[in-house]
Amino acid sequence: MVRERTAALEQANVALTGEIEVRKGTEQKVRAVAAELERSNGELEKFAYIASHDLQEPLRKIQAFGDRLVTKCREELPDKGKEYVDRMLTAAGRMRRLIDDLLTFSRVTTQQRPFKQIDLDKLVREVVSDLDIRIGQANGRVVIGALPAVHADPTQMRQLFQNLIANAVKFHRPGVPPVVEITSELVAPDPNEPGAGRPFYRFCVRDNGIGFDEKYRDRIFEVFQRLHGRDEYEGTGVGLAICRKIAERHGGTITAHSRPGEGTTFVVTVPVHQTQPHEGNKTDVRPEQTDHHPDGR
Repeated sequence: MVRERTAALEQANVALTGEIEVRKGTEQKVRAVAAELERSNGELEKFAYIASHDLQEPLRKIQAFGDRLVTKCREELPDKGKEYVDRMLTAAGRMRRLIDDLLTFSRVTTQQRPFKQIDLDKLVREVVSDLDIRIGQANGRVVIGALPAVHADPTQMRQLFQNLIANAVKFHRPGVPPVVEITSELVAPDPNEPGAGRPFYRFCVRDNGIGFDEKYRDRIFEVFQRLHGRDEYEGTGVGLAICRKIAERHGGTITAHSRPGEGTTFVVTVPVHQTQPHEGNKTDVRPEQTDHHPDGR
């Protein structure tokens, strides 16, 4: 019986050793695929930045000569010619906004800045001041609750809140002045949740706008995804993708809760303490472009 039991254990050990080797091989393959995916994503982001940046110059010429046509030759053009010029300038303006948004999206990783302690209350109030004209045109208001100081990239946090507030104002219900509420709370880690060990801040940007069906919740954070036609609401469908990328770079998350006609609440989480430093990317990029757009795209 001892010999049989020993033989069985030896067979089990051989099988277990084989299984361990298979798992090690699988893990190595997964790590290799992850490394290749990260490298590929990095190259795609650099390509997006360079391609978008290099498109700026020919687009400037199109807009410049189009403006000259309108200024100096518009009255000499037939009605059809005027229509063509107007449509050309409209399309060029739309392309400019798209390029600006792509540049902003790529800069989340290509122009990272070191994290530092920032007064989020002051930053959000500055954002609201920057959007003052747009908020006033919609006859809206922004209510800011108590906001903490956080360890983050100041430019990216400004971009995140600018996009969320501008969206809340843009997607308001006809005839209903937009009201945007910004709140925060400190959330302690749940000891019963596996892997939970860090407290985090939860920020909510709540509006009383048109809302949306939550079955589209994941879609709205993808690049170029829109729930409404361009004729209904301006924009390129990149703003929320930028917000998600910024939240993830800060070790946090972003999601949304909404119902059609009942407004939307965007929820952003950011760890209170960052586990590792996030140094600026050394990629050779040209810093002359602005880091955020006043329209909050």
